Amino acid sequence: MEPTTLIVAVVVAALLFDFCNGWNDSANAIATVVSTRVLSPITAVSLAALLNVLGALVSTKVAKTIAGDLVDPAVVTQTVVLAAMLAASTWVGLMTLVGMPISGSHSLVGALVGATAWAAGWDAVHRDGVMKVLKAMLLSPVAGLLIGFAVMAGLMWLLRRVRPVTVNRWFGKLQLVSVSAMAWAHGTNDAQKVMGVITLALVAGGFQRELEVPLWVKLACALVMGLGTACGGWKVIRTLGMNLIKIKPIHGFAAETGASITLGVAAALGTPVSTTHTITGSILGVGATQRLSAVRWGLGAKILYAWLLTLPGTGLMGGLAYAGLRAAGVGGPVDRVAAAPGEPGAPGGEAPAVQPPAEAAGAGARRTD
Repeated sequence: MEPTTLIVAVVVAALLFDFCNGWNDSANAIATVVSTRVLSPITAVSLAALLNVLGALVSTKVAKTIAGDLVDPAVVTQTVVLAAMLAASTWVGLMTLVGMPISGSHSLVGALVGATAWAAGWDAVHRDGVMKVLKAMLLSPVAGLLIGFAVMAGLMWLLRRVRPVTVNRWFGKLQLVSVSAMAWAHGTNDAQKVMGVITLALVAGGFQRELEVPLWVKLACALVMGLGTACGGWKVIRTLGMNLIKIKPIHGFAAETGASITLGVAAALGTPVSTTHTITGSILGVGATQRLSAVRWGLGAKILYAWLLTLPGTGLMGGLAYAGLRAAGVGGPVDRVAAAPGEPGAPGGEAPAVQPPAEAAGAGARRTD
């Protein structure tokens, strides 16, 4: 397959995942504001889509983590990236259709690691980078739960003498602020993951040398995620906003504020965390301030099972997708990575993503895949 054709296929597959991620994660930004009827569904998704786009353009720290810290760019090829994107898109799309809020971050990381390991061996996977992401992903729902609980508990104490009707009126307006912050935070974190993957593919194909995100990639990822959000994963929205706990405007405000704080800190640190895990944890924390029976823990357990299956499931799917693409004649074989760090791969396989400076300077043409 021609290099230009392959990179187009990779970019299309990556943007498909970006769309599916926005489609599933639209619930993260608007589930509470729709369930409390502060905004109509159409108005809510339109607002979330706009702020997703704007948030995605403000930073690339998370994108650089995805592009360079998870796997060895020197052995990642366009075929590996294509396999990862196809696997992650399939998983997120299927989960959205059944109304299950799952982590696009887990899906992307699992698929990329699985495809890379299948192609070049486990030594091509940066264990420290993967552990950094996994720790953040595991901590994000806990942080969301604790901060959501703290915000709600504080509001309950401050407003203990205020009439419920007045509280609902105030927080019906304040929730517009919190849902906007949540949509912005979602854009700053989630769209950047796809930016990082496309940048990795561009380097792998020889279309650029540095792991810097081009402007057109930023714009494309931001707009496509916004489009996915605008389509709205209504089954997921019902699961999070209506079925997990009974939400009033003050609960929605507290949950969105807690999640936004967690996501904002993660984006500032350049750590890709799960927006889904964060807002779900925050909603559970808010519900727990009322009474434990206010939360439908059975539904929460189903969501947890889906989370636990996502990483191994997408890892296996990424490896199988790579094997299928190679069997179909897409790309060339990848050199296995030796255990010794920094050891160059043996000649004869698919060209490495990052060439040594002297070799790259004389190469002239883009590599074939």
